Amino acid sequence: MRVHQRILDGKFPNCRKLAREMEISSKTVMRDIDFMRDRLGLPIEYDQLHFGFVYTEPVTHFPSVEVSEGELVALLVARKALEQYRGSPYERPLEIAFDKICKGLQDRIDFRWEAVEGSISFKGIGVGRSDLELFENLSRAVLRSHEVLFEYRKLTGSGWETRRVQPYHLGCIDNQWYLFGHDLARKQIRTFALPRMRKLQVSGTRFKRPADFSITTHLGGSLGVFTGREKHRIRIEFDAWAARLVMERSWHGSQKIRQLPGERIELTLQLDGLEEIERWLLSWGAHARVLAPPALVRRIQSAAKEMAARYEKVKSR
Repeated sequence: MRVHQRILDGKFPNCRKLAREMEISSKTVMRDIDFMRDRLGLPIEYDQLHFGFVYTEPVTHFPSVEVSEGELVALLVARKALEQYRGSPYERPLEIAFDKICKGLQDRIDFRWEAVEGSISFKGIGVGRSDLELFENLSRAVLRSHEVLFEYRKLTGSGWETRRVQPYHLGCIDNQWYLFGHDLARKQIRTFALPRMRKLQVSGTRFKRPADFSITTHLGGSLGVFTGREKHRIRIEFDAWAARLVMERSWHGSQKIRQLPGERIELTLQLDGLEEIERWLLSWGAHARVLAPPALVRRIQSAAKEMAARYEKVKSR
């Protein structure tokens, strides 16, 4: 923008002058000039007589952003996706950030959000609640590779435990935010749900994140967020009603679907834990039947018996 303004002012700026003024290298200025000419289509040429750059044609505005119709629709989808955080600590910061993006587009395209508000919507169920200050401090620690100290309450625990962690990654999974990092006391990569964290302290101790750490690899054998150490080949049979719903989504990268008689299907997954798949299977009720492994069959049988027993107690009252 400053290069653009100097050219409009008729200052005939050159690389040496611009580099000195903006305290950058001449090579950086030249790359910016090339970008303005080759990518933004501005009519820039070097004037040998005045030893500087000029516009050879009238330029009325700086083409900062080009947006196609498809990109505008994608932007609308992103805006509507933010609605799942309505009422949460993230609502206001997200609205501010999105408004800044939109204002930057007003000089290039003419549109009104009100005209398309009713076209697309999102509905989130069970949106996680987290403290915004904790989230902001934690995200800075992740970006700057600073160790953190906090108190954590495990899902099965009754009290708070002090944890010292090297934070590697923040991930939003199934509407819940999680921290993935190296627990220094346990010497393992652990997963922490942000709503179960408190009294966060960001230390001045820096660390180097392992170059081979990948959240995709780390969660490769997980249906959601929990990882395990064993490999399980999961086989599930779905009846005709559930089969149509199952085939409408991609549940895991390893999934394979085989057609069975009567419009039934068999779904096969490769996972390293059984906790999440157990909960997912229970949500299908009698529409799903586990074929393998035996350990998962036993878990579902046990859960079904316990549920039936609890309802028997309700019935007898």
